[in-house]
Parts: sequence; structure tokens; C-alpha cells
Amino acid sequence: MKRSGIFIYLMIATLVATAQNNPFGFTFNHQALSVKDLTRSAEFYKSVLGLEQITNRTQNPGINWFSLGEGKELHLVSTIKEEVKINKAVHIAITSPNFDAFIQHLEKNKIVYSDWPGKLNTITTRADGIKQIYIQDPDGYWIEINSVAVK
Repeated sequence: MKRSGIFIYLMIATLVATAQNNPFGFTFNHQALSVKDLTRSAEFYKSVLGLEQITNRTQNPGINWFSLGEGKELHLVSTIKEEVKINKAVHIAITSPNFDAFIQHLEKNKIVYSDWPGKLNTITTRADGIKQIYIQDPDGYWIEINSVAVK
């Protein structure tokens, strides 16, 4: 299955889960990404994003699981070899209460980030006060990092 199809499915599932009329009680569970080099991708999610690797309960080789907190997970899957097309509109978004410290971490490790239009090492501040940047993982997936809402 194409990554864009997976993302579209997950976006629809998320919308269904947040809708007032949710007869099946859907909630978001995990995001799966098809990766070429499992070791390289796992290292990125551990060292750059600081995610905790958790037990792959399927016990299938070629899959690594990571905690996104609050029972949500990221699954890296290297068993599918189909080509995937990626664009910035298809991205994972995660929030950090330590946004400024994360920016310092990226700069210290010479990891490039950008705003939505693509200006390098630039932070966008949305109309609602949320700061956001975009980075890419080793397979080219876009990850939005944003700050906690200003109170």
C-alpha cells in the first residue's frame, strides 16, 4: 500500500475518532511507516527525536515499535519493498513542551529543519501562537514538530 494511502486512511480515522458521532468509539492507535533501512531509521527516531523503543508485540522481524506517549505508537516496517511517494502535506505532527530545547538539539547535531514553505532553519509561528518546524527522516518522511499552545 502506498504511504499516502496509509496517511489518508489514518487522517480519516482520526477525523472519525474526533467526530461527535463516533458510534464505534474509534481512537488513534499507531502510525506505521515503510522504511528501507530499519536500523538507520530506528536510530533516527531514537537519537534525533528521543523516542523510546518498545516491544514489538507482533514479534515479526523487520518491524520496530516506538512509543509516542499516551498509548500511541510509531511502527517502522521494513518488510514492504514497494516504492513510496512522499510530499510535505503528508506528515506526522508531534508536539513538544520543550520546543526551544529541541531546536537547540537539532542545531547542535547539525540537523536541518525548515518552515512550511521550505526556508531552512526557520521557525514558523502560527496565528494561534504555536511554533512549528519540519524535518525529514532517513526515508524522506516529513515530521512536523510544534510547541505547546501559549496560554
